[in-house]
Amino acid sequence: MSAPTSSSSESPQLCHQFTFSEIQLATQNLDESLVIGRGGFGKVYKGTIINGPSISTVAIKRLDSTSNQGASEFWAEVNMLSNLRHCHLVSLIGYCNDEKEMILVYEYMSHGTLEDHLHKRQTPLSWVQRLKICIGAARGLEYLHTGTGIKHGVVHRDVKSSNILLDDSWEAKISDFGLSKICPKNRQTTYVNTGVKGTFGYLDPDYFYTGKLTRKSDVYAFGVVLFEVLCGKRAVDSRIHEEHWGLAVWAQESIKEGRLKQIVDTSIRGSVSPKCLKEFAQLAKQCLHKDPKQRPTMAKVVIGLESTLALQEKANNILQPTSMNFFARLAPKGISISLPGGRSSNSLELYFNTVVGENQTLHQFDLLTLNVATKEFSRANKISQDAFDEPLYKGKLQNGQSIAVLCAQGHENIFMNEASILVKLEHENVAKLLGYCIEGISLFLVYDFAPHHASLADLMFGHFFTFIGMLPSRPVRVIHCDVEPGSILLDESLNPILSSFWYARCLASMETDCEVSKTYWTWGYMAPEYALHGYLSIKTDVYGFGMLVVELIAGRRVERNWLQVTLSNVVDPTIDVDSSFMTRFLEIGLLCVQQDHADRPTMEEVVSMLLDSSSLTLPMAKMEERITRERSNSVSSSNTVDHSDPDYDYNTGPDEDFISELVPR
Repeated sequence: MSAPTSSSSESPQLCHQFTFSEIQLATQNLDESLVIGRGGFGKVYKGTIINGPSISTVAIKRLDSTSNQGASEFWAEVNMLSNLRHCHLVSLIGYCNDEKEMILVYEYMSHGTLEDHLHKRQTPLSWVQRLKICIGAARGLEYLHTGTGIKHGVVHRDVKSSNILLDDSWEAKISDFGLSKICPKNRQTTYVNTGVKGTFGYLDPDYFYTGKLTRKSDVYAFGVVLFEVLCGKRAVDSRIHEEHWGLAVWAQESIKEGRLKQIVDTSIRGSVSPKCLKEFAQLAKQCLHKDPKQRPTMAKVVIGLESTLALQEKANNILQPTSMNFFARLAPKGISISLPGGRSSNSLELYFNTVVGENQTLHQFDLLTLNVATKEFSRANKISQDAFDEPLYKGKLQNGQSIAVLCAQGHENIFMNEASILVKLEHENVAKLLGYCIEGISLFLVYDFAPHHASLADLMFGHFFTFIGMLPSRPVRVIHCDVEPGSILLDESLNPILSSFWYARCLASMETDCEVSKTYWTWGYMAPEYALHGYLSIKTDVYGFGMLVVELIAGRRVERNWLQVTLSNVVDPTIDVDSSFMTRFLEIGLLCVQQDHADRPTMEEVVSMLLDSSSLTLPMAKMEERITRERSNSVSSSNTVDHSDPDYDYNTGPDEDFISELVPR
């Protein structure tokens, strides 16, 4: 059968025309053992094409002479895929129109179809994999609708899970363009009057009743695919109540009845974050809106899906950081970041250009400079790993400046959040970004570095509190969210550097609090209202600071309920400090850890209490268990418990509760 004239005659110039003998050679004479798929069109074979020294694995679709699909669909696909090229569209290598055979040769998709993995007991897909596949497919459809570069856009007209193929890297590619139609792409309301074709269960009701085909018909079908991905049910599923065999109707009614969580595929139900689930379901519902004009464009669908993926990855990637001993840490002055989902040097560059902004100076290093500085990242120069197990190396630039280089290859959302916060803050006691290096898809973060060895007394009575008072004057309001010893670094002069802005939140200038759906904090420093209700405020940091104060006084990690013991039993005996100061210091700490956040002082008030001890009278902490305050002028050595005594019992309180354990009262 010859190719039709007009535009389709261009196709032989753009893709290869095979002879039938070449097809036979590629498939070992159409060996049945090489059949990898069957459908209404016929069979699909896995074949091997030899082209000189290169050998390519391909998928060969042979149209059955008894199939409902005929020459028009065959040539439609040849012409369409010959003119379209996109990373999320399946590539047409060539075709065969020989001896009445109609055969299409595609790139081979090793992981089959999305349908295979959802319904045919193939390798199960995680929720994140499903989201990424949906994003890829959505990008392919968005390209068809508006970004083809040709005069008209394309309506696929048969979007379904079996037409979404998956390559070696699980990237989604749209396939099967036999029913596709050309549409003007400059107006959303443009439609084509055509005979209704498609697959039952994915068919747009408006198209079915009016015969008017628009890009929004693809959007509707894609909405069905989204629910298919979420629920693990087919578009038409006999397991659904017989009145609602259609997945689209059943899913929407279930959501309306408040059963959203119940319709999620049981294999992924425990891994879908609530916020991601809500946004994903809302997007799918919008795609299924009965009024096509109210459905989103595929461009908006892509944006919505990327947003849901970001929400899910944030929930997945954020881990509890380990509380680090800051007395023996090597303290960088800067901080580390990584990028969200970046897999190319262009995307990394774009991210830094966006985050850094025009008014920021962040040096971009080349890899050769870092190799020389760190002696090719030698084991001898490896100094530690951060809380997320990213390796940290020390080095020295040619100008003599000591640096630390972090190889940031994971937990992108955490480091992204930290970067976006730190570029807004400029303060001598806040970690400052120094530079970065992008090499291919690898990211290296560079920051200033100085070794230190600090005693508890140095930390407490050097410059520890000076930075706290200056933070309220910063240009943006930030809740740190993880004030604990590991977040306080010390430079060579024992000046404190506030770091680890992994979970920090920026607030509007007039805001003092917000609510979050998931809490991230180092256990032992977590404010009750944050842990129990997700309520986050500036008083959340005050609670963590209060716990840190008690730990500083005790000289060890606060693990037991010490709220009913005397000051002499709490204070680290190695600290030689006036007792009145220690009493006041401890009282301030107790004010900061009150159960009701409203009763806690602000950090400005805390600084005033610390710096002006002579003129301020402290309020009594409203705690159900109060420490017995010793207001004597001194604490004699005879009244001080020797904490080095192996027989000393730290559990002097009446119970064994952790001081930060959240117990209903």
